[in-house]
Amino acid sequence: MARIELSSATYKPYEEKMQTTLRVLDDEFNTIRAGRANPRLLDRITVPYYGVETPLNQVANVQVPEARLITITPWETKVLTDIEKAIQASDLGINPLNDGKMIRLAFPELTEDRRKDLTKDVSRMGEEAKVSLRNIRREALDLFKKHLKNSDLSEDEYYVFEDEIQKLTDRYTEKVDSAVEKKSKELMEL
Repeated sequence: MARIELSSATYKPYEEKMQTTLRVLDDEFNTIRAGRANPRLLDRITVPYYGVETPLNQVANVQVPEARLITITPWETKVLTDIEKAIQASDLGINPLNDGKMIRLAFPELTEDRRKDLTKDVSRMGEEAKVSLRNIRREALDLFKKHLKNSDLSEDEYYVFEDEIQKLTDRYTEKVDSAVEKKSKELMEL
């Protein structure tokens, strides 16, 4: 095997994986209902449309006319009941109001207990993201231990790599902690 040269390119694949972990966490946070209407809450809802499960936003116009209201106007009225059923079957916990032309989702104020439950969910998601970051670090270290064993890099180079990958992991762990703190604070605001 060829010798391994440590450079910024060496760390790039691992940093990209860590960035992806952060994006996934951010997407998960966007699906948490914070008492305000957010159309991203509907991203995971699919509707049967001509025999194919289709994302809701591809069969209807989703709007937020007020802070606590989402309106869903389907392109074809025949899918209105399917949309209503999909929302009821989802974990949103909101009862859709169907007026025959559109569906309205009214978001009630969150109770203090519900806010605390949601912050626990946010913390759990943050911990899962940190586990993912540590797995990426472990994957990198395992690969470079093999390179060390095969004499593709020196012990000193391995320890430099180990130190740098730890710094990268620490930096992304701080970003996860910051995102968790920000989302928890947002949830606890009245």
